[in-house]
Amino acid sequence: MMTRALIAALFCLATAVPVAAQNPFSAAVVVNDRAVTYYEIDQRIRFFQLLNAPGDVTGRARDALVDERLQIDAAEALGVLPSEEELLDGMTEFAARVNLGPEEFIQQLERAGVAGETFRDFVRAGIAWRNVVRSQFGPRSQVTEEEVDRALALAQGETGARALLAEIVVPISNENQAGVRNLVNELSDTLDGDIDGFSAAARRYSASQSARQGGSLGWRPLSALPPGLRGIVLALPPGGVSEPVPLGQALAIFQLRDFEESQYVSPEVNAVDYAIVAIPGGRTDSAIAAAQVLEDSLDTCDDLYGVRPDGFVREVQEVAAIPGPIATELGTLDANEVSYDLTTADGALMFLMLCGRTTELPEGYREEIRQQLFNQRLESYAAGYLEELRAEAFIREDG
Repeated sequence: MMTRALIAALFCLATAVPVAAQNPFSAAVVVNDRAVTYYEIDQRIRFFQLLNAPGDVTGRARDALVDERLQIDAAEALGVLPSEEELLDGMTEFAARVNLGPEEFIQQLERAGVAGETFRDFVRAGIAWRNVVRSQFGPRSQVTEEEVDRALALAQGETGARALLAEIVVPISNENQAGVRNLVNELSDTLDGDIDGFSAAARRYSASQSARQGGSLGWRPLSALPPGLRGIVLALPPGGVSEPVPLGQALAIFQLRDFEESQYVSPEVNAVDYAIVAIPGGRTDSAIAAAQVLEDSLDTCDDLYGVRPDGFVREVQEVAAIPGPIATELGTLDANEVSYDLTTADGALMFLMLCGRTTELPEGYREEIRQQLFNQRLESYAAGYLEELRAEAFIREDG
């Protein structure tokens, strides 16, 4: 899923490494009777790079295109290929994530060397697969009231745990993105299990305020972490280091240093109250100095009304509705703590302040849980079905 990164950083990439010197329109992979060309792989690599996709984008691009051939085949066989209206809605929704219309989004892509058809094919395959999965598995994925009750009870029961975390946050820009990706991937691989090494690397490379403490974030209740970061933490052994996590205009890795379960069970955090101040200048010394001055003038979020009237935005949102990078950053803060590790969509330094967390169930929360359970089941069925399609398909690698 794409994050709310700077539009300029998303769309000003001018070059990409070609995947091969072969004829770009020759087949790199044949999936049943459908070819995946070198040109398509190169285009998808460029597209993923613009989205700051972590990991090996070359392998990921090739694998994604192979899967999409199978997904389109399945949709065609079931008669559920997306209509033009569905496709336009999907492209509009995707472009809206960076506050653009679909035509403007495509124009920006094309300036960076990504054809509009590449974006269209990507969205088309996603909608086609969604239609396949819902038509095949939707009825058996329905969730009962008892299952919702059980999920709520389990969520409450899991929150007696807390994690001792550390982070390394490295800013990424249009000019340094290749080097930063390589650096963060290398740190993720080499620092696994090495707490002292992680601390040293945090002091050397991290732009986060935690860098002076060797990246340490202290103990954090699992209930206070956003679902995405919570899932990452729970998958790590003590000393383990996560894969790179996109944080807007930065890449981050997290290290689990210790994990503790207590008998006390704290209520599940369901909504977060936070404030954002946009400070012009991005990650410049002057903007960071202004953020530090502002931080020194505040004790609580309410002080913003006197110190900076009309110069901030305050939100109270369900945890699942908070944009990913902001949710992850808020998960590292206690009440009335601040962060200025992120940037806004228009390039300003984001002064982020956690005002508080609430454990009350917001209106519609049961339905949100029901939808989450439904989607989890669909994802499980979809993954299994795609594995079946791969096993049954004729796939020939030509390069």
